[in-house]
Amino acid sequence: MIAHLPAVNAILNFSSAVFLAIGYVFIRRGRVDLHRACMGIAFTVSVIFLVSYLTYHAHVGNVRFLKQGWIRPVYFSILISHTILAVTIVPLVLRTLYLALNARFADHKAWARWTLPLWFYVSVTGVIIYEMLY
Repeated sequence: MIAHLPAVNAILNFSSAVFLAIGYVFIRRGRVDLHRACMGIAFTVSVIFLVSYLTYHAHVGNVRFLKQGWIRPVYFSILISHTILAVTIVPLVLRTLYLALNARFADHKAWARWTLPLWFYVSVTGVIIYEMLY
């Protein structure tokens, strides 16, 4: 079961990115109800990802990137930016969600302008890291 978690995590990251993108399209079209649903799903999927990710690494520890050559600095550049933003995105997502749930939509929109692209980047680079590592 633990051995399958990296693939599950990649699927969860991909799913989060898809729901973020669809949610963005919905809010741009004024479909607040569908935007809310998509963002709720993206949040839920991301929470499940975080639990799965922490479970996997609690059992396995660190996974080393063994490839050599030009791909190594590319991988580590993506990994470093992903890791920094993954830590940063948690409070941003929580704050943005809090503002929406409290009907502070002007503030929510201002925070979401930063949160959405960073969250999307973290989700997409999570999939890229999986593909490069496994």
